[in-house]
Amino acid sequence: MTTTDARIWNRLADGYARKPISDQKAYQHKLDITQSYMHSDMQVLEFGCGTGGTALYHAPKVAHITGIDFSEAMIGHAKTRKRTEGIENVAFEVASIEAWNAPAASYDMILGLSVLHLLRDPQAAVEHVFSLLKPGGYFVSSTVCNDTNPLPIRAILPLARWIRLAPKVNLRSEAALMRGFEAAGFEVIYQWRPNRAAAAFCVVRKPA
Repeated sequence: MTTTDARIWNRLADGYARKPISDQKAYQHKLDITQSYMHSDMQVLEFGCGTGGTALYHAPKVAHITGIDFSEAMIGHAKTRKRTEGIENVAFEVASIEAWNAPAASYDMILGLSVLHLLRDPQAAVEHVFSLLKPGGYFVSSTVCNDTNPLPIRAILPLARWIRLAPKVNLRSEAALMRGFEAAGFEVIYQWRPNRAAAAFCVVRKPA
């Protein structure tokens, strides 16, 4: 992530915090699938956690969640939500996955939701996630692919980036995304995409 991206997301944070989830049914399905792999003594990391809603939702199911995001404004909203909801087993920090220096094999599960396509080097992030997971650990992701958005939107994105209205988007096909997980050493154990306009949601596992 760049300084320009951080400024963009800081500017968008207030609106993002107020914005309702566009497809609540799909979002709930992803939450339910994620929790089916959770247990009460898990240590969890979520990168690109935004305003913290997903981390706070999952917190009662695990021992602890650390949520990180490189946008200070997003983390500010997350910390406010944490105080409002009175949830203690969540910590929010300003950081990127690229610079997250936790020891190897620190986590039972890592979440990267709606974020891989925003990274400069998504594959490097996936490989870093692999190193941070314990053997048998899970990586849960939801990623916009290059056939997700209609052609006019894909054409507009570079212009929006150039005039600093939108962050850089690094799109790959769903098949390339899965190959990247496997190249990093993961086993794909769950894959779901309700329609071609939706992000690719999957759960992959580091071999035990």
